[in-house]
Amino acid sequence: MKVKGFDPFFDDDSRVLVLGSFPSVKSRECNFYYGHPQNRFWRTAAECFGCSVPVGVPEKQAFARKHGIALWDIVTECEIVGSQDSTIKDYSVANVAALLASTKIERILLNGKTAGKIFADAFPELVPVSIELPSTSPANPRFDAEKWRRALDVRTPL
Repeated sequence: MKVKGFDPFFDDDSRVLVLGSFPSVKSRECNFYYGHPQNRFWRTAAECFGCSVPVGVPEKQAFARKHGIALWDIVTECEIVGSQDSTIKDYSVANVAALLASTKIERILLNGKTAGKIFADAFPELVPVSIELPSTSPANPRFDAEKWRRALDVRTPL
């Protein structure tokens, strides 16, 4: 059975698009991006901007808006077992090009290898404005917070 992901979260001030693979079970339960308490995205973003870690969906949304961060997943609908990217199949790809055409987003941060591969296959023309980063998932032992902090700050060239 197919599971539907989230709509993109962005506003007129969004400059960076963080593009994951597909929402985890915990994220789907709380109905917002990076909802697993052990996911390192919110903690790393807060460190980047010298803020406290946002808690709860409204605070996370306010944080993302304040710092020009848009959130979406490259897979909008799929069959998946639990939260494992390796089980994603029969998927639909997000229309990232349309989002970019209607916003001021300058940079795409791909959250992990699965997001990076699906994105590159679907949008090879956008690869030059993207960077694949280590997944913020708690299951990723190769997470690198410093790479994320540099990439989130649009004042820093990639």
